[in-house]
Amino acid sequence: MKKIVKSRKGFTLVEMVLVIAIIVILAAVLVLGIGTYLNKAKAAASSVMVHNSSISIVNSEIDAAL
Repeated sequence: MKKIVKSRKGFTLVEMVLVIAIIVILAAVLVLGIGTYLNKAKAAASSVMVHNSSISIVNSEIDAAL
């Protein structure tokens, strides 16, 4: 009797689907993390702009009083 030896040269369809699913999950986590980071950055930038505007107003009132 001949023994049938199956040589593996590549990936099966199941392995490829699992890898693609893992990559998609990691990409989704990354996109959500970046979105949160961008929202926090926009809030911080707005806070800095309000602070700088208030300092500018106070300085202009001081200059007008002198």
